[in-house]
Amino acid sequence: MSITPELLQKEYQLRFGTLGEYRNAVWKLLCTEFFSKYISPDARVLDLGAGWCEFINNVNVSEKYAMDLNPDTEWRLSPGIRFLHQDCSDEWDLEPGSLDVVFTSNFLEHLPDKAGVTQTISHAYECLAPGGYLICLGPNIKYLNGSYWDFYDHYVPLTELAVEELLRLEGFDVELSVGRFLPYSMSQGKTPPLFLLRLYLRFEFLWRFGGKQFLVIGRKK
Repeated sequence: MSITPELLQKEYQLRFGTLGEYRNAVWKLLCTEFFSKYISPDARVLDLGAGWCEFINNVNVSEKYAMDLNPDTEWRLSPGIRFLHQDCSDEWDLEPGSLDVVFTSNFLEHLPDKAGVTQTISHAYECLAPGGYLICLGPNIKYLNGSYWDFYDHYVPLTELAVEELLRLEGFDVELSVGRFLPYSMSQGKTPPLFLLRLYLRFEFLWRFGGKQFLVIGRKK
């Protein structure tokens, strides 16, 4: 099955059509309560696989970019965000060293093969300035049993150790690698109260019970 803009539109509507407001509130909390520790307000940030833009619209930074094949991404972006409507494995339309952070969430596993994942990480490294961060969040197959394959467009199974190794192969230093971070997915309709998510983020011992997504942060040497 080839990945097309039309298919991406249908998938997002099917999975998240009734959850838009809740997902946006979740990402606003994640940006303020957690990711702000790693992303400074003066950073130049690219959201890789931006989807419906919940991260990039809510993160507080000076310069924002969003990359996705989904044509719906562009009209969901807040004003002032540059949209790169392209395949991430192709050459990025950005200058080398022009970014401080590349952020990607629940995206790499949707690429068609490992070659595409490797090429994408290579482009991220090239476009990051020295000392820049690559922040990767995604489903950890070793904690999901067979439910990883409940999504038809999951192609590349990943763990935190696999992502960590790939980042090192591409020249990154790995500064954080967490096998169990967030719970798996909001696409199944679960909408726990936001105060529970806030508590979950603050007490890391809870991650070992609920976390099924990895978090890996690499830094360009």
